[in-house]
Amino acid sequence: MDTSYTVLARKYRSQDFESLIGQDVLVKTLTTAIKTGRIAHAYIFTGIRGTGKTSTARILAKALNCLSSDGPTATPCGTCENCRAIAAGQHIDVLEIDAASHTGVDNMREILDAAQYRPTNGRYKVYIIDEVHMLSSSAFNALLKTLEEPPAHVIFILATTEIRKVPVTILSRCQRFDLVRVPVDTLKKHFAWIAEQEHVELSDAANELLARAADGSVRDGLSLLDQAIAQTGGHVDEKSVMDMLKRADRGVVVDFMQTILSGNVAAALAKTDEIYTNGADLTMLLTDMMEWVHWATRMHPVLRAGDSNHVPYTADQRERINEINKHVSLNTLSRIWQVLVASVPEMAAATNQKQCFDMLVIRLMHIADMPSLPDILKNERVDPPRPAPVVPQPKKLEIRSASELADALENAREMLLYSYFTKNIEVSDFSGTHISYFDRANDADFQPKLVRWLNDKTGENWVVEKIEKSEQNQTVGEQELAAAESDPMVADAMSLFDGAEIVGVSKQ
Repeated sequence: MDTSYTVLARKYRSQDFESLIGQDVLVKTLTTAIKTGRIAHAYIFTGIRGTGKTSTARILAKALNCLSSDGPTATPCGTCENCRAIAAGQHIDVLEIDAASHTGVDNMREILDAAQYRPTNGRYKVYIIDEVHMLSSSAFNALLKTLEEPPAHVIFILATTEIRKVPVTILSRCQRFDLVRVPVDTLKKHFAWIAEQEHVELSDAANELLARAADGSVRDGLSLLDQAIAQTGGHVDEKSVMDMLKRADRGVVVDFMQTILSGNVAAALAKTDEIYTNGADLTMLLTDMMEWVHWATRMHPVLRAGDSNHVPYTADQRERINEINKHVSLNTLSRIWQVLVASVPEMAAATNQKQCFDMLVIRLMHIADMPSLPDILKNERVDPPRPAPVVPQPKKLEIRSASELADALENAREMLLYSYFTKNIEVSDFSGTHISYFDRANDADFQPKLVRWLNDKTGENWVVEKIEKSEQNQTVGEQELAAAESDPMVADAMSLFDGAEIVGVSKQ
């Protein structure tokens, strides 16, 4: 009598691309590559445990060696001799190597020596190296050259959960595929289908718990489902899964958090004792509390984060969370989250988790009762702010003529502008804040510099317009020189010196 039992994770292992769940991008890429004949010589699959890395490698080996077609096929039959042998792990040309137990360079040399010979029964020799990050540095180095240019009949498929430990020289020689965590909804559909195949009653709430506990891993979820079926005899409900996971019911967690936020220390500690006596794992309770705070924060009306129907609580529980959020600030939830996160390593290191958890509850009670910083500042007596000292503003210049402009430039020690203005600029019009001028030296930088200076010193917007033709006007410097020459006293002084001439006029 055959009494052997095949666990669900092995019994319902994906056997073709179509049954590989949650990895749509990977499936599409590989099937397209096979159909178009663009088969790489080396692949590396990475992702968390239980997402299908080894299963994908076996399916790819079947696709390459299936006898149902004349060449590689994206839909291996699963019934031919090669497909059945690969599925059973007995095909002579498909070698599955556990890198954890074949870490040395000698093991790798044996594999590479064998790779030189052509396949016996299949089209390709396929080497599946699981947990490849466990290989030694010398083994990786031995693999490098063959991995880059293997024989035409050899395909390498590497799998790892720790891609960072694989040397970049290996990664650069492979096509990399990252297998993602399988979504909760996809896992629920898969578990419901398996329960139907196994004639097991699986409630939707229990299915939800199992899918979330799986954390994106199909294998972990199926192991939990297997355990739940064994414990319940085929009637898996929410309570049985809660008991198996040693988790408190979400309704209990909502009650517990409401008690903590109420500020009643005695009631909160009594609730802690009750949950602990009922057999709940306090570490899992801490995880459930963090989950509650996370979703309560997401649902807080201040954030306006949108629809909350995807939140993993019943409609009644969501309504209760919304009621709690009316009396709890976002700052309080944020402080509680920080304390819960800091308590995770404390709980892991504690010799007595119950004592540690009691102290955590007391800490949370004080945080929940603590007023927010705005409230503290509002209640503080704050001295009225002193008026800012009045800084006297510099008096703005009033410039209404070319000579006044020259004087202002000289007084402000803008000697470059002053010198250029008095020597080269013929002012044809100076009215208000408008100046028209002819520039004898034609300097393009003079106009914007003068406008900036005038706007800054007078506080007005000036229009300084350059004309293209001289009107034979004197510059300010020439006007001052002519005025000096016409002065009688200057004329008398000049007559005393033979050949004297005026070269400049000083206003000092």
